[in-house]
Amino acid sequence: MDILCPAKDNKDTEKSCLVIGGCGFLGRHLVDGLLCKGYHVRVFDMKQTFEEKKIQFFTGNLCNKSDLVPALSGVHTVFHCATPPPLSVDRELFQKVNCEGTRTILQSCREAGVKKFILTSSASVIYEGTDLQNGREELGYAEKPMDAYTESKIEQEEEVLEANDPSEDFCTIALRPHGIFGPRDPHFVPTLVSMAKKGTTIFKIGDGKNKVDFTYVENVVHGHILAAEKLTRKSRISGRAYNITNSEPVPFWDFIGRTLTGLGYSAPKIAIPFFIAYYFAVCLQFLCSVISPIVTINPTLTPMKVTLSATVHYYSIKNAKKDFGYEPPVTLDEGLQKTLESFSHLKR
Repeated sequence: MDILCPAKDNKDTEKSCLVIGGCGFLGRHLVDGLLCKGYHVRVFDMKQTFEEKKIQFFTGNLCNKSDLVPALSGVHTVFHCATPPPLSVDRELFQKVNCEGTRTILQSCREAGVKKFILTSSASVIYEGTDLQNGREELGYAEKPMDAYTESKIEQEEEVLEANDPSEDFCTIALRPHGIFGPRDPHFVPTLVSMAKKGTTIFKIGDGKNKVDFTYVENVVHGHILAAEKLTRKSRISGRAYNITNSEPVPFWDFIGRTLTGLGYSAPKIAIPFFIAYYFAVCLQFLCSVISPIVTINPTLTPMKVTLSATVHYYSIKNAKKDFGYEPPVTLDEGLQKTLESFSHLKR
C-alpha cells in the first residue's frame, strides 16, 4: 500500500475506526491503508483470518447487536464492507447480511456514539442490464434489479443514506465501486484460472466491444479514506452516494484476455451471440429453480453474468472528484500488472 502512505507517520490518536468485514478482500486492503495513514484500527468479522499486532480483532455475527457492541465502544468511524460474494444466488443470505445486518449495525453505531459511517455499496444499484455510459449517481436506483445481490444493495444503501443525521452528529455516505480487482482477490483471477483449466474461457459473449469499468482495489481504498476524512456534519457529501472507479473503461473481453494471457492461458476467441447466451442462462436458471426442492444447484451462467459481460456499463466519477478530491492513484495497467504478479503461483 505504498501509494497511500504519507511522507511521515500520522500520530493523530483520535483516528479510531472499525472495519466491518475487515478480513475480506476489500476489507483487508482497507485495513492496510488505514494503518498506513495512522488510524487506530479495529476489525469485526465472522472469523479472524490474519494476524496483526496493531489491530484489535472482534468476531461475531453482524446481525447480533450483542456481538457488535464491544467492537463499537469508543469508535469514531465505521467502514462497512461486509457482504456475501456478489455472484452468489442465495437471496436469503443477501437479505440477512446486506439488509438486516446493516440495520442492526446502524442502530448499534448510533447507540455507541459513532460519528461517521462509510458504506461500500455497488455501482450495480443503477444498472438494469442495458448499455450505460458515464452513469451518474443522479440516475436513481434500478427499477428492475437483475439479481438478488443488486436488490439487497439498493435496500442497504437506502437504509444507510436515510440514517444520515448531521443534527445528531451521525453522518453517512455510500461509495459505489465497480469491478474491484487486485492482489488477494479470492474470486476474479482464481475463477478465471479454474475456468481456463477446464477449457471454458475460449468463449466470449457478444461482439467483445462493450466497454466496462474495472477498479483496482487500492483506488477503492483511497476513495474510502478520502471520503471518511471529508465527511462532516457540514460537508455536502453527507448523506450522498458516489461512484468510485478507475475511470478507464475498457472492452470487457480485452481485460479478461489480458488477465488470462498474463498468466499463460489463451484469451477468449469463439464469440457466442448475446441473445443465445442470455436465453440459455434464463432457461438454466428456471430449471434450477424447478428442481431446487430436490437438489440445490448454483448455475455458473446466469442472466446477470451474461449481461455484465456483453453490455456497456461504466460510471462517471465527476462528483467524487469535485466533492472530495478523488483521483485514482493507480492506473488500470499498473493495477493489472500488480495483480498478475501477486498471482504468479497460478501461472500455467
